[in-house]
Amino acid sequence: MSTPKLRDLLLSELYIAVRTAKELLKKVTEEDFSYQPNEKMRTLLEQANHLVQIPFVDVAIGQEKTEAEIRQLEKDLYSTDVIKLGEVMEKGFHELKAYYESLSEEDFLEKVTKPFYFSPDMEGHTQAKWLIETTTHAFHHRGQFFNYLKELGKDVSMFDLY
Repeated sequence: MSTPKLRDLLLSELYIAVRTAKELLKKVTEEDFSYQPNEKMRTLLEQANHLVQIPFVDVAIGQEKTEAEIRQLEKDLYSTDVIKLGEVMEKGFHELKAYYESLSEEDFLEKVTKPFYFSPDMEGHTQAKWLIETTTHAFHHRGQFFNYLKELGKDVSMFDLY
């Protein structure tokens, strides 16, 4: 299998998380925003914002943006409107996709970057690894968000995930 084909498969898989997260967001009302399964977990609104920001934020982390730059990006993308939240994730995906498609095969496979939160003795990740990391990160938080909706008694099922 060629590297571009593998990259495109990962992007296609990530877009499933984007598309389905946007549909799950449509099931949320403003009254749901404060739901928090327990005090050690995010509220539904915090979880939604974290989920939809993943494409933007994870690319920025992989591009070695500073912690201050990442925190500002998170603030800039924050919303309390479920439609806007979906738009953030969609736009972030398209920017992420454009970034990965702009990389040469060599850069995709060999260019290593290190995020601000890695200790000095830790090795960075290749851009291919960052794309895998972003995809798994999105699915992890989409799963959490799905469970929040189930706990709230929303009409969701496994069919909302495909």
